[in-house]
Amino acid sequence: MDIKLAVLIDGDNIPSAYVKEMMEEIAKYGNPTIKRIYGDWTKPHLSKWKNMLLENAITPIQQYGYTTGKNATDSAMIIDAMDILYSEKVDGFCLVSSDSDFTRLATRLREAGMAVYGIGEKKTPSPFIVACDKFIYIEILKNIKEESPLEDKTKSTTSKNNYDTITAKEIKQIAATIDDVADDDGWAFLGDVGSLLQKKQPNFDSRNYGFQKLTPLINAISDFEVERREDSRGRSKLIYVRLKEEQSKRKIKDRLK
Repeated sequence: MDIKLAVLIDGDNIPSAYVKEMMEEIAKYGNPTIKRIYGDWTKPHLSKWKNMLLENAITPIQQYGYTTGKNATDSAMIIDAMDILYSEKVDGFCLVSSDSDFTRLATRLREAGMAVYGIGEKKTPSPFIVACDKFIYIEILKNIKEESPLEDKTKSTTSKNNYDTITAKEIKQIAATIDDVADDDGWAFLGDVGSLLQKKQPNFDSRNYGFQKLTPLINAISDFEVERREDSRGRSKLIYVRLKEEQSKRKIKDRLK
């Protein structure tokens, strides 16, 4: 059964150029049964959205700016979110904005048992990011390649592709997460590693570093080794990961000193 999602978009804070990729991304997490975008549609800067709303069946919600310096759009979106929450018509929300004003809304929705996905630009403040179950940077949704080559095995592609660099701090976090779910031999099922990483850091996404999936990202980091095992029915391969020998652990520690 599909999870029903309410998609609420802050039209003042999200560029219209990403709408197609954004809706394709949202479809991975559930069925967007409610799709609304908020803004003052009398303003010329929102004109680029109009054709895209028809193509993606997104309902525009008109909100006039009654007072200079106050964001009436945010208030309308928050009120609608609470109405939708109490209607019990959805199982989760996708809040599309780069505005930290939605931090409390995301927190409140999660308190009510809703799954909350955030989508916004890389400039999004950290409080809103960590208030979501998962946060996706909208920049990575455009022109993603399946795999990107590395010049250095701990770094992603050059900045011209808008990818981040994997830092020693992030490698340490991955290593700690592997250790959290590993068996006595140090092996951890990669699916469990990915799930726990997401809980620890909602904006962790292998695509931020130029990789479509977590497996090639792990493969590109020399501190880890990957093993593929057949499942009990022999129908598919299960992927496990662990830190290479003890010297790898020491190397990570030394790197962070």
